[in-house]
Amino acid sequence: MKKAYCLILFLSITTSATAQMKFLPNFLRKILFVKDSSRHSSIAPLPVLSSAPETGVEVGLSVLYSFYTDTVDRHTRVSNIFTYGTITTKGQSRISVSTDYWLPHNSFHLIAGIGYINFPTNYYGIGSDTRQADVELIGQKRVRLNLSGEKLFGKHIYLGFLSGGYNFKFSGAAKPGIFDTDPNLQYRSGGTTVFLGPTITFDSRNNNTYTTSGVLIAAKYSQFKGLFGSNGYNGGLFSIEASQYNSLSKRLVLAFDVYHTSMIGGQSPFYLLPTLGSDELMRGYFNGRYRDRNYTAAQTELRYRLSDRFGVVGFLGTGTVYHQALDLNLLKPNYGGGLRYFFDVEKGLSASFDYGVGEQRPGETRQSGFYIRLGEAF
Repeated sequence: MKKAYCLILFLSITTSATAQMKFLPNFLRKILFVKDSSRHSSIAPLPVLSSAPETGVEVGLSVLYSFYTDTVDRHTRVSNIFTYGTITTKGQSRISVSTDYWLPHNSFHLIAGIGYINFPTNYYGIGSDTRQADVELIGQKRVRLNLSGEKLFGKHIYLGFLSGGYNFKFSGAAKPGIFDTDPNLQYRSGGTTVFLGPTITFDSRNNNTYTTSGVLIAAKYSQFKGLFGSNGYNGGLFSIEASQYNSLSKRLVLAFDVYHTSMIGGQSPFYLLPTLGSDELMRGYFNGRYRDRNYTAAQTELRYRLSDRFGVVGFLGTGTVYHQALDLNLLKPNYGGGLRYFFDVEKGLSASFDYGVGEQRPGETRQSGFYIRLGEAF
């Protein structure tokens, strides 16, 4: 699904900024003009607009509320609550509420979220060589609940757990296609699954919103269990991600990121298969164009802060999905660049506008995508 996103963050300034500030709401004045160093909470409501043939026009609103649990300790990281809701002219909808919460002195880190989507998605098949010509639009309904918590031990080590559950329901197109006939698909109609597992994180970042130095290594394992008879899945999912940030000058940062995830066990439920492509990793590929039991990717990004409010980035990466062993010949390229607008300078909170480019398969147009999100890719 190709979509054109419009995220309105600032107004055209044609007269004196001082004169305009008198007529703007407080949150807009902060987004556009104010550089607050008081560590106060802030709120940023952001409209969402998109359009696609299979959904019609999609409209909605996202709201980011950011705050500190300790306004005295300058090392306590930024916490936030993010809500997102949209509806389309063809009856689809998406809604979610999530939080990233840091206790004072970063002694405990909590991530939680709940979401519902009733939104179609594209299915191309399984593996790293799927074809655009085989794409099939399938119906998708999902309820998701996740909760993870980690406690700080020593200076940089966090130990904790993650838990949650999914309920997926999928339906093929009116005319049967590869989604209904692909022999490699397991649990194609969906199912209900719960999971629980341990996490370990090494985190020496100087900031969790706009990082300029430090290392983040996060590993986690989830053991899944299918529920309600129709879903007998019992397996696991392991993932690890390592990121390093290097300050080359006051305004220039070079960042590296490596990610790997693998399914553990003999079964491969369709809805749990790792998928390549997102607004954070392998930008330029539709999420789900390639999916399989294993996914490995790496990227590097050069970030330059033009001013307190504006920045630019360039990125380069590679990655692939695979069934068993990683074949370096199957690695796919991605590259691109983007702009940053820092709507909360003190907290380092930004809106990101990225354009990513991927591979060009024989007989197809080059894969690419435009992405708008809050925050950095990693």
